[in-house]
Amino acid sequence: MAVPNPPLEMFPQNTPFPPKFNDPLQEREYLKKKLTGAFRIFGKFGFSEGVAGHITVRDPKHKDHFWVNPFGLSFNLITPADLLLVNHKGDVVEGNLPLNKAAFAIHSQIHEARPDVVAAAHAHSVYGKTFSALGQELLPITQDACAFYKDHMLFNDYSGIVNELEEGKRIAAALGDTKAAILQNHGLITVGHSVDEAAWWFITMERTCQAQLLAMQTGEKLIEIDHEVAMKTRAELGFPLAGYFQFQPMWQDISVALDFIRV
Repeated sequence: MAVPNPPLEMFPQNTPFPPKFNDPLQEREYLKKKLTGAFRIFGKFGFSEGVAGHITVRDPKHKDHFWVNPFGLSFNLITPADLLLVNHKGDVVEGNLPLNKAAFAIHSQIHEARPDVVAAAHAHSVYGKTFSALGQELLPITQDACAFYKDHMLFNDYSGIVNELEEGKRIAAALGDTKAAILQNHGLITVGHSVDEAAWWFITMERTCQAQLLAMQTGEKLIEIDHEVAMKTRAELGFPLAGYFQFQPMWQDISVALDFIRV
């Protein structure tokens, strides 16, 4: 189930919250820069696998459109000008490069099923796809894993490369109202109320998969965090603004290195 934000008065003074816009065109430019930065960070972490992987953000003016990376362009080279604006029919409304069919099939259905979702991220990261082969959900064995406790799902019906909308619908249905899903024999997908949040959930979920796989290799019994403690920890780590905020150090690093995506 989705984790709500705590009351804003609970945050320290001067906490940087996501900016608000009156002009959707200004917001669009901001979101495209954030999306570009997220791709550069995914590239830095080595989340690319050939032409696989995509992050999308809902357009603030046309809510049934989203921005996505072009098919076959390196995460490390993407600029705001390269992004494609796609409607829920699969038409490329803006942009000249090819569209990844799997990106459209998956993301269009998630954005349609979840009006609250602003951004979604999927990549064939090494530990995510390795963990997905186990056909199980993450265990609450670390503090960071608790962010996903009872807030992620397993989609255990792999049927090949996602090219059809029906497969995207089934993934969206499996995701439900949670922040993430493990796509069995495939990898991870995360969603958020901002590009920052969706990207952070993916990064920390990938690391959480890595941590559990390493712990399993010891052959020792895994010690799970008690349900009540895990739920309390999730309430402190797993809400949308926490995901947004935890992404900011990575955003700071990438925006210093790449002046063109500063916002």
